[in-house]
Amino acid sequence: MTVSIVKSLALAVGLGLAASATMAAEATHPDFTGLWTNGPRAPGAAPPVRGAAPSLPLLPKPKARREAFMNLVRESGASSSGSCLGTGMPGSMTGSGGYPMEIIQRPEQVTVLYEAHTELRQFFLGDRQIKQADRVAGRNGYSGAHWEGDTLVVETDNLVEQLDETYPHSENATIVERYHLNGTDAQGRRILAADWVMTDPDFYSEPVKGTKTWLEVPNGHLLPYECNEEIWSAKLNELAKKAGVALP
Repeated sequence: MTVSIVKSLALAVGLGLAASATMAAEATHPDFTGLWTNGPRAPGAAPPVRGAAPSLPLLPKPKARREAFMNLVRESGASSSGSCLGTGMPGSMTGSGGYPMEIIQRPEQVTVLYEAHTELRQFFLGDRQIKQADRVAGRNGYSGAHWEGDTLVVETDNLVEQLDETYPHSENATIVERYHLNGTDAQGRRILAADWVMTDPDFYSEPVKGTKTWLEVPNGHLLPYECNEEIWSAKLNELAKKAGVALP
């Protein structure tokens, strides 16, 4: 056997062992893949009051801006969701209007699709991470992730300022979520929990914290959410009315 063949075999064995080690490491992480809906409240937690806003430690200036914004839209009832705009973080994770979400998990990326507004989030791991200079700011920001044992830690930055949602924040806000399985319910359905912390010295005197839980829906499916269909239909009716004709 020639030296080159021996080296090739050794390389192949080494790569095989490395791949096996990687697969074994990945297998130790829980798989969150599946459809999830709003889960049970934490023990002792009071039921949520519909429409109630949380008490937030807003600094005086952003609090005044927030109140001015709410005064602007209150009478008309205007809202971002009413204009088919997604909630953005942390609202997309904490609420999404009670709609379910689907998680698709791969070793290098976890994709979360919320039924509400078909809002998309991607958690990038390892070499899939994007350089800070190449990240694009948005309502859901950029999310990098890593594993700490059985917990998926997601760090989100590159957000845009939001005054229009339950948890207003500046563009400098950062959010850390810690996803982990939290047992099963009486029917044997898995419970997924996320402890989250939003830090934003521009808006808050202290970090804002919370916990969100979901129940797994076996063999569940997301439904289409076509908010824009209503806008298009309203536009067609407006054009027909202006032209004095009935819709074809």
